[in-house]
Amino acid sequence: MKAFDVQQVRDQFPILRQEVNNRPLVYLDNGATTQKPQAVIDAATHYYTNMNSNVHRGVHHLSQLATDAFEVTRRKLQSFIHAEHEHEVIFTKGTTESINLVAQSYGKAFVKAGDEILVSAMEHHANIVPWQMLCEETGAVLRVIPMDERGVLDQDAYQALLSPKTKMVAVTYVSNVLGTINPIADMISAAHAVGAPVLVDAAQSIQHLSLDVQALDADFLVFSGHKMYGPTGVGVLYGKERWLDAMPPYQGGGDMIKTVTFEKTTYNALPFKFEAGTPHIEAGISLATAIDFIEKTGLDVIQAHEEALLAYAEQRLLDNIAGLQLIGTAPHKSSAISFLVEGTHPYDIGVLLDKQGIAVRTGHHCAQPVMDQFGIPGTARASLAVYNTPEDVDALVSGLERAVTMLR
Repeated sequence: MKAFDVQQVRDQFPILRQEVNNRPLVYLDNGATTQKPQAVIDAATHYYTNMNSNVHRGVHHLSQLATDAFEVTRRKLQSFIHAEHEHEVIFTKGTTESINLVAQSYGKAFVKAGDEILVSAMEHHANIVPWQMLCEETGAVLRVIPMDERGVLDQDAYQALLSPKTKMVAVTYVSNVLGTINPIADMISAAHAVGAPVLVDAAQSIQHLSLDVQALDADFLVFSGHKMYGPTGVGVLYGKERWLDAMPPYQGGGDMIKTVTFEKTTYNALPFKFEAGTPHIEAGISLATAIDFIEKTGLDVIQAHEEALLAYAEQRLLDNIAGLQLIGTAPHKSSAISFLVEGTHPYDIGVLLDKQGIAVRTGHHCAQPVMDQFGIPGTARASLAVYNTPEDVDALVSGLERAVTMLR
């Protein structure tokens, strides 16, 4: 593993040099979105300055430049997640649209009354609500894989829930609230044993862990560009070719068609069948630069740095903040730290930390069922990224000490 210089990484992110409330910014809300390196910002500017044009439809020079750059990103994504085919990579607006696409398109083709969809108790709303909507439309039944007080999924219960009625398992790789890393490969294998495909929500893992969709044998995998140091408004749906070929289009419009008459429309080949209309071209092109940043830094290096930082942060918080409770204590975790402090409200904690230049997230984190299971209204969450440092953690602990003193 190559040596890691966190300051060299930080120097690539201009926003980290600013002050908030006359304090140096300590950005610990990476689970919501990551900051962008200068190279990604420059890539967006370069598109608008040098090649602004629509893609896939023009024979003129600028359109060819834009199309070529856009398709470079698709090929980089294929390599990044180790997809077998380039056309298995579908551009979307983000994780949420990717899940909705599969729920509606796969659901229309394969789900009927009495069938069952499995989700886990730790899912983000984006991986619950689309499946609820599908169940309401079709008469299918939503089943929930339970978890214990540590935030670990009950694998025995999961096995018991699987049956020939199971038409989809939709599960997160890493919980956005608890940080739990789920045993995705084993869960996929178990689902396949009863003939059920699996959708993996990788929104909170794509920036932290190496992903190989072929090794996992994932049927679908979804993530967002803005969680991986890229732009907002662009995301990815990976799907196995056989599933994508069998699914009807999600939306109708330009680019997803071969021929259109008033009597009959024939649809385009993959990946364009699922890419109706003008995409977020600048974001798609800029995402390639974010992939370059991750690969140059090294995912093994990123993971090691974040794991060490996570362990340091949890220990510092527990040692120094009286009455602090961690929500999510799974033995295998990624970079999210959700917590409560006795005698305080998470919102008040978040406001007082912000006054000290420290950005954390507060609330239910779009995971209300998780909060219901723990019997709490919400948490404060500090989420880590490659550019965070032990000094950021120390600032969080000091800031939290001040906040708690004021609130008690």
